Amino acid sequence: MSTIEPVRRRNPTVPVSPGLALRVAILSGVAIAMFSVIFFRLWYLQVLSGEQYVQQANANRVRELPIPAPRGQILDREGQPIASSKTTNAVQIVPSALPPEGARRDALYRRLGRLLGVSPREIGRLVVSEGKAVPYAPVTIKTDAGAGVLTVLGERGNEFPGVIQQPVAIRSYPYGQMAAQVLGDVGSVSEGELKEKAFRGVRPGTIVGQEGLEYYYDRYLRGKSGIQRVEVNAEGYPVPSKKLAPTAPEAGRSLRVTLDMGLQHEAEKALGEAKGHAQAQGKPAVAGAFLAIDPRNGEILALGSAPSFDPNRFAKPLSPAEYKELEGSGGAPGPLTDRAVNGAYPTGSTFKPITAMAALEAGVLSPDEALGPGSCITVGSAQQQFCNANMTDFGAVGLVEALKVSSDTYFFEVGERTNSGPIIQQEARKLGIARPSGLDLPSEFQGVIPDAAWRRHQNEGQEKCEHSKHTRPCQIVGEIKPWTIGENMNLAVGQGDLLTDPLQMALAYSTLANAFTHGGQGWTPTPHLGKEIDETNGALLQSLSFPAARSVKLNDSDLNLVMEGIHEAASQSGGTSAAVWQGWPQEQDPVYGKTGTAQHVGKEDQSWYMAYIGDPRRPIVIAVTVEQGGFGAETAAPVARLMAAKYYGRPLRFVVGSSKTF
Repeated sequence: MSTIEPVRRRNPTVPVSPGLALRVAILSGVAIAMFSVIFFRLWYLQVLSGEQYVQQANANRVRELPIPAPRGQILDREGQPIASSKTTNAVQIVPSALPPEGARRDALYRRLGRLLGVSPREIGRLVVSEGKAVPYAPVTIKTDAGAGVLTVLGERGNEFPGVIQQPVAIRSYPYGQMAAQVLGDVGSVSEGELKEKAFRGVRPGTIVGQEGLEYYYDRYLRGKSGIQRVEVNAEGYPVPSKKLAPTAPEAGRSLRVTLDMGLQHEAEKALGEAKGHAQAQGKPAVAGAFLAIDPRNGEILALGSAPSFDPNRFAKPLSPAEYKELEGSGGAPGPLTDRAVNGAYPTGSTFKPITAMAALEAGVLSPDEALGPGSCITVGSAQQQFCNANMTDFGAVGLVEALKVSSDTYFFEVGERTNSGPIIQQEARKLGIARPSGLDLPSEFQGVIPDAAWRRHQNEGQEKCEHSKHTRPCQIVGEIKPWTIGENMNLAVGQGDLLTDPLQMALAYSTLANAFTHGGQGWTPTPHLGKEIDETNGALLQSLSFPAARSVKLNDSDLNLVMEGIHEAASQSGGTSAAVWQGWPQEQDPVYGKTGTAQHVGKEDQSWYMAYIGDPRRPIVIAVTVEQGGFGAETAAPVARLMAAKYYGRPLRFVVGSSKTF
């Protein structure tokens, strides 16, 4: 009998190839290495770096708020403050402490609005806009709210939850409107300004200069903000903490300027008197400007523009309507415009000394040659007439007499002779007209001296505009035409398309004065207001330097004749401003003065006066203009006399010249 053998189990071991074994070993090694790295990293984070990350986590609960730095003072040339800072209590809202949105919050805004004179909508807008940027920081609703408001808030604080009083520093201008355009104003830095090089590194919300000296010298005046560290909870709201020490702010430096505030005050007073006198004679006299400068070094002693404004208004936010009023509308500049450096005016006869120097140096004019007989001269096939004001006939006169009596017909002939090239234009630029002056203010008018090239450029602009805009009129030029002799004749008497301002005219006369006193070797000074930067303790930090803009060589003999003409105009019988300077000690402080009466289509004439007083120790150049003020001797010249009288300690008299001299 056969037996059945039991079934043998198979051997489960399967031979593994050498390649597969190698791959398994590599994968195992990689896995072990990865787990080792993770384990080591966890150990490093928990054991070695745990304390560091705890500190960083704590820091994430800390927010930094800027502490405004006290802004540096602006001082006059004697060291007296003309712009400083004062501390006042601001009314602020802590957003985290406000009632929930709804009826209670709306009622709070209405109560606070009635107390502050601010609309509830404006309060809500400020809370939302400022709160979004920094939700843990108080929002300022009103600065310098007044003692009455602060008393109410202190006594009835439970009715104003979330409303606090906080001491803040605001800018203060003790002289009010005086020199307002020169000093400028301040305000919170805008998003656009933060992108500018001048405000690189400035924190949002910092108060910076916006115009005038406040802007130009902001890097010195601003100081360095401090830091208030605030601990916030998970929702971003502040919580009490005594562990966070603030970083104190660094006060700004002081700026000492060249302004003589006694002269500034007298000049502004005189300009107001001149406007009043002109208005009493039926002239609008809507605005004006003046500038006084030391011709040797360019120090500006007085600079003003009317109408003016009170820069203290900018300590509080202005409404759009208030700012628009200051800015001007309808193409007419408002009080914010500094007409002394940003005006755009023809100059009338104050330009004639420049024309005379150009013609003499170009050799197209002999000083003894008699020109300009009759009340008018006729030019061209169209028989265009160019006449003296009031149709006066001075007869044929030489150069000195022509400047003394301001004969237009004489200078019309000079303009006709100099039309062969840009003779007048080149001389004007050489003396400082229509050239950047280097003035230490944010802006200045470029100026326009028309010539044939300028006319072609204007024509091209008109043609391009007309081609691209068929529905709207282009007013670049009234008529597309080539440069004409008539335009050069108008330029010779400071009319036509010539546009400049008191600053540039003061520089031109300063250049003439410097050359006159140095044998024809003159220079155009760089006008400036900054004198030095001082530390907070009053110690000198830096003297500001303004080298002359350029050297100028003028023919000494020609220049002496020009200066003789304008000296006789201010000192000799029949001179256009001699009546204004009656009684002035001409031998001690000789006056070289020129009136100007610039014509504007459809408006009253603009009054101008330029004067150089040749005191060897303290010379001064004065420029005055009054828009729609009439003849130069009537309105502008008396202002210059009063300014000179103040500067030299003479009796203060408002002396009006003849309405027949221009």
